[in-house]
Amino acid sequence: MYEWNEIALNLAKDIEREIMPLFGTKKAGEFIGFSPSGDKTKFVDKIAEDIVLEYLKPLGVNIISEEIGSIDTGSEYSVIVDPIDGSFNFIHGIPIFGFSFAVFKEKKPVYSMLYEFIPKNVYEGIPGEGAYLNGDRIRVKTLNEKSISISFYTRRRGAKLVEKVRRTRVLGAIAIELGYLARGSLDGVVDIRNYVRPTDIAAGYIIAKEAGAIITDDSGKEIRFDLSASEKLNIIAVNDKRLLKLILEEI
Repeated sequence: MYEWNEIALNLAKDIEREIMPLFGTKKAGEFIGFSPSGDKTKFVDKIAEDIVLEYLKPLGVNIISEEIGSIDTGSEYSVIVDPIDGSFNFIHGIPIFGFSFAVFKEKKPVYSMLYEFIPKNVYEGIPGEGAYLNGDRIRVKTLNEKSISISFYTRRRGAKLVEKVRRTRVLGAIAIELGYLARGSLDGVVDIRNYVRPTDIAAGYIIAKEAGAIITDDSGKEIRFDLSASEKLNIIAVNDKRLLKLILEEI
């Protein structure tokens, strides 16, 4: 059997060792080419991606990753990974970025990990067993309707939502933001730009869900996504049905 937690953490630490000397440097942001999803691949993304392939290819699993797209080996296991979620932040010296790793057996989630490179936080989601931060169980916080704090990405749509909550954030690393929702640092994470991909949210989705979050698409239906690097999605993840209702009314 695969020891997914060991594989994920060792992979994250190896990526960390290679990329952190490039944090905030021009070299990190050098243009390499285009990913299968159409995004620009930067030098630091390529370094991290190469380490992912070095680790996962010998395991014989299917690999879905931001820069390479999909590698189908015919395995029952698929690993969906974003080696650096928040690479823009990394390149520009903003210390909010992390490693995102999720495992599926056929279409069912098995395990997920987020690793924050700067504070070295390890978030884990184990379906049916809960969500954890550095080994301690975490849950979404209880909603205080007078002090709602959300991360909110939009292109005008539902812009008046900012008037209905107390604080809005745009941190630039949605996987990590879903981890913050899971640990109770945010009440919601909303991205309605039809922009995020399964590679961005797979790990954070499992962790937030296990922490008690409600996660839907922009119509309020339970979110569903393919194990792909190119599908584009809208996501609403919240700690309470009342907040979901407020968001849906505004958008």
